[in-house]
Formats: sequence, structure tokens, C-alpha cells
Amino acid sequence: MVGNLGINGSRDITQAMPKINLLYVITKLELGGAQKQLLSLISQLDKNKYHVYLFTAKRGLLISQAQSISGLSLVRSKFLERPFNPIKDLLVLIELYFFIKKNAVQIVHTHSSKAGILGRVAAALARTPGIIHTVHGWSFNHYQPAVVNRFCVWLERLCASFTSKIIVVSEFDQDQGLKQLIGHRQQYSLIRYGVEIQDFKVLTQKEEMRKLWGISDTALVVGTVACFKPQKAPLDFIALAARVRENFPGVKFILVGDGKLRRKIELRLRQLNLETNVILTGWQQNIPLMMKGLDVFVLTSLWEGLPIAVLEAMAAGVAIVATDTGGIREVIADGRGGYLVKPHDILAMQLRLEEFLRSVKKREELTSYSSQVINNRDFLPSQMAGHTQQLYSSLRQEQEDV
Repeated sequence: MVGNLGINGSRDITQAMPKINLLYVITKLELGGAQKQLLSLISQLDKNKYHVYLFTAKRGLLISQAQSISGLSLVRSKFLERPFNPIKDLLVLIELYFFIKKNAVQIVHTHSSKAGILGRVAAALARTPGIIHTVHGWSFNHYQPAVVNRFCVWLERLCASFTSKIIVVSEFDQDQGLKQLIGHRQQYSLIRYGVEIQDFKVLTQKEEMRKLWGISDTALVVGTVACFKPQKAPLDFIALAARVRENFPGVKFILVGDGKLRRKIELRLRQLNLETNVILTGWQQNIPLMMKGLDVFVLTSLWEGLPIAVLEAMAAGVAIVATDTGGIREVIADGRGGYLVKPHDILAMQLRLEEFLRSVKKREELTSYSSQVINNRDFLPSQMAGHTQQLYSSLRQEQEDV
């Protein structure tokens, strides 16, 4: 292709260079941090440089958002799903292999654990020049049976052997990977999540949000944002609500999200007579608006890479009590920006939460520190997209130099 002549008679190199065929793979476009970050990244990519494809499950709450992104070709697999299914997983592998070959994909960038395995194996079989995986928290954790844990580590080691670059969102995840002999240090790149800070400076007053929930203006409100799955330990949030109610009967608890544990949550609420204290909002897309109504944000997760909901709470200026899952220490030091407790330690969480509920001054002190951290350039979406595109460019340059 011949480029256009510029003002000085030189060729327009941008026009002359062919686009790079780039394929993203993620298991399901649900309302999760990894999914939202991926769509944010795709939205900011330079479409003059890339033909962008996204391969994902047929259904997901963010499908319509993905379809609205200009320059993105969405591929929805009827076989891809989160649970392990040997037949369907094999069909997904075949689908991916032929898609990569047919579209001459030059870079495959996978997200989430299952898509990270299937996508990278398919890319390796198709001899894709560039294979990248982003770790949004490793597939292995201390809460798995030992045999499952060892198998997951083995799979990650295997896939790392043919992965060009491994992106991590926290130094903790890099250390964990290297400790388990997954790849080598030169393969790793730290690229932080991007948060649209301006979105969290919403004009809606806290009182207006309370009206939507049917809560009085003077009530204290504690909330969380999470998928109702074991990793997020939502039943710990319910246990926390029951304990705090003893000392603060007027406090309201908000769970933003949904998932397979919903029935267990509803049953537990009835057993503890908490129906009037706890509100289940279901899935909500306007998280900045949800955060606006909170006095304290609580995270009860058992493991995380770097929890995006915590970054969003920081951006919203909400006090935080969270489980110490590793990467979170890089944005919150216990007593600076929030409080950290061990997973499942409901008593410690109760004590820290009640400290916040008693003192507006304490909440303001810690949110002031959070604001300084989250306003760092490292957490800008443009920074995330820029660093990722630099990684793509350096990878392509390495391939051309070989």
C-alpha cells in the first residue's frame, strides 16, 4: 500500500504500514474488574494501527457495551463457558485455532484464567508470533485442594513457556508467579489498572442515592461491589452485618452484584433476620453512583490480583476496610488509606468497621490519603492503554529483528 505524501513530500508512514491483527480472548463479559478494564483498553486503542477482535462467551452483561466499541469485531462462542467441560473446551480450542489462522492474527492477548489457558494454547498451535497474557489474579490459590492447586500451577508454567509477555497488575502477582517458577522475570511487565477518576466525581448528592435505596439521610451505609461467588466471600459480608448490627442497629448494608451464591445469601439473611438491614441491588453498571451513597466500602475477598472495586472506592472518596489479599498492599497500607484484615477474620473486620462508623474524622483522614494514591498517573486509563500499546510495539519490533 502506498502512503499519502505529506506537506514536505515525505510518505505518511502511518498510512503506509499495514494494521496489526490483534485478538483478545476473555472467558465471559460479566460485570467484573478484568472485563471492564479490557473494554476500557480496547476503547482507547489506536484503531489506525490495529484490526481488533474479541473472542468471548455468547452471553454476558457487558456484551452490548463491547458491541458499541468502534472498530471492534466481537466473536461470541457458543462453547466457551467458565466451568471445566472437556468436550466444549476442546471445541473452543479448535474454534480459536482456526480463527487465528483464518485472520492471520499476529498478537493474541488473553485475559482471565480459563481463556488464558485455551487462548494461549490455540495461539501456540497456530504459531502466532506474539502471545500475551494478563494476570488478573492467578488461577491457583491457597483455598484449592492441593491436587487442584498443583495442576493449576503446572498449567501456568506450561503456558508461560510459550508466552511472549506476562502482564501483571500488581508486584505481588509477579512475585507469586516467579515463586512458582512461572516464566522468567524478563517476561513480566507491570501495568496498573486504569480508573476514570472523573466518573467518580459525580454531582449526585449522597441523599439522592439514599432515596433510591429507601434509606434515611442520616443513616450510615456500608457497601460492597462483587460477584456472588466463593472467591468474593459474600457470606462473610453477611456475617459482618449481623455482628455490627448488635452495636449499630441503624446501619444499612448494600450488596451490589449477583451470582450463583445469591440463594444462599438470601437464605442467610432470613436466618439472621437481616432482611431490613441488608439490601441486594443486583447487577449495577453505574458503580460511581453506587459508591456515592456509601460511608464505608468493605471487601471480603479471599484472593485478588489488585481489586478494581477498591480502586473505585478510593476514587469515590469512600473509607475502606478490606481483606489483605496481597496486591492491595500496594495501594493501601494498613491505617493509611484504609484498614486491612486477614480473610475470614470477621471479628477484626468488625472492629475496624465500627471504628469508621464512630468517627467521621477517621474516615476523612484515610480517604485523603487514598485520593493522593489514586490520582497518581499510574492509574490513568490512558496510561494503561499507552503502556500496553508500547508493549505490543516492542514485541513486534523484536519479531522483526529476529
